[in-house]
Amino acid sequence: TTTLVMVATISVLGMDASHLPMLWLFSYCATVAVGLGVQAINAAFGGIGQLVSMFVFIALALPSSGATVPLEATPGFFRFLGLFEPMHQLGAGVRSILYFDARADAGLARGWIMIAVGTALALAFGFAMTRYYDRRGLRRLTPQPA
Repeated sequence: TTTLVMVATISVLGMDASHLPMLWLFSYCATVAVGLGVQAINAAFGGIGQLVSMFVFIALALPSSGATVPLEATPGFFRFLGLFEPMHQLGAGVRSILYFDARADAGLARGWIMIAVGTALALAFGFAMTRYYDRRGLRRLTPQPA
């Protein structure tokens, strides 16, 4: 849905987006990677996982993205987070696709690498946490109303 909104916005504004299929693919893969990360956090923390995910993927990611305020103008903590928080890499990848002819050295290569790393880490962490729960005999059942 997010990628469709982006494509519609590009069409409405009449932007020159010569790499539209790549933009869609990049956005789709980024969405999958972040979604897997959220599910891995949910597997680890249960119901509170949604709150943890919002904190990690929104509250910390927005200031460290460098999309609206350059990272050089933010405190050092957010510059440090910008090294690995997904929103910074994804913003650089989208910027590369839209404005720099999808050049790898303009942030697109790092964006793809971080999508792959994020997907691998999310899968490993999620599977490790579910295996931990299963080995301990814990149940992840939703309580049913009486």
